[in-house]
Amino acid sequence: MCFPHAGGAASWYQPFARHFEGRAELVAVQYPGRQDRRAEPLTYDIRSLADQIAPLLAPLSEDRPLHLFGHSMGAMIAFEVALRNVPDHLFVSGRRAPHIVRDDRVHQKDDAGLIAEVRKLAGTNARVFDDEELVRMVLPAFRADYRAAETYRYRPGPALSCPLTALTGDADPKASVAEVEQWSERGTGVFTLRVFSGGHFFLNDNRSAVAAVVSGETPSA
Repeated sequence: MCFPHAGGAASWYQPFARHFEGRAELVAVQYPGRQDRRAEPLTYDIRSLADQIAPLLAPLSEDRPLHLFGHSMGAMIAFEVALRNVPDHLFVSGRRAPHIVRDDRVHQKDDAGLIAEVRKLAGTNARVFDDEELVRMVLPAFRADYRAAETYRYRPGPALSCPLTALTGDADPKASVAEVEQWSERGTGVFTLRVFSGGHFFLNDNRSAVAAVVSGETPSA
């Protein structure tokens, strides 16, 4: 199960699907307030999202291994879901360990400031922000997600028992390799760190290799 980044939607994982053919079934979470769930109220809290998602996992894990994969904000949601319903493997991407706090306040910026921050990370098609109607549609979700991610605070508790793999780009301005490596402190199972070339959205240039890691294979690149 895949969890999108801040402002992201389930469709963001569609280009990854072909890389999982013959390896695994890719299921992506659609957060409320976007695309086919656009009429639903936005959620401003990571734990509230995890509370909604965790009970839905049982049917997916009845007859097959369940792997959770989250990128950026999605990594925090996947982690909180894993605390409620331990998967066979947790994969976290592009996010520092949950106990590392930064005083980020992007969600408090005005619209221009928020758009500028999102543009810096190059994870959203720039043409979206050139269309005023599209901006009005997507900006509330971006702001809600940034608020959820920036106000999240880890609550000390039992460590995860499942294997935990952390992935990151070697030039990610939001999560240094050292910060990502500290995910090892959140579990008692096998921990693996995979560093790829790229920035915050290193996934876009490494889809096949990331799919291989998540599928338990040796990546070719």
